[in-house]
Amino acid sequence: MRITTWAEYGLICALHLARRTGAGPVTGRDVAAKERLPGDYVEQILLRMRRAGIVNSTRGARGGYSLARSPDEITVRDVIKASELTTFDLHCITHPVDAERCAEAENCSIRPVWMLLQRRIDEVLEGVRLSDLLADESVVRDRVGVPQYDGGTDVAGGLPILQS
Repeated sequence: MRITTWAEYGLICALHLARRTGAGPVTGRDVAAKERLPGDYVEQILLRMRRAGIVNSTRGARGGYSLARSPDEITVRDVIKASELTTFDLHCITHPVDAERCAEAENCSIRPVWMLLQRRIDEVLEGVRLSDLLADESVVRDRVGVPQYDGGTDVAGGLPILQS
């Protein structure tokens, strides 16, 4: 499973707007420039978030985008779902290995695992709000229950070593 650029950029854009709460609208090009993201992606993502009711757009010389609700009312799940159109792709439904084998009427012992994973991912993403992400990384790690990174890596897998 991977986090796509749509999801990553969507969250970066939403956080940019959250940091500007109360400062008025900002253009998609300004967001792209300040966050060093491709302008075309940013415009498409902001349009998707507008359609989902996460951002408002204002026309005119002082127009642009702003959050439609306060950062404590918008979850990471809201942003990813709007940016990516889904939070977890149930591959057996969207890209079945075999139409007959993967039909809902067929008995598949794997499908419940993917469904459980989707539910758990959605629960985690629903529990984190944009306002939570406005803090420094160490504060966010504490809020979401992730141990602090100590700077090293484990020899076998090259994975970050976390402090408990």
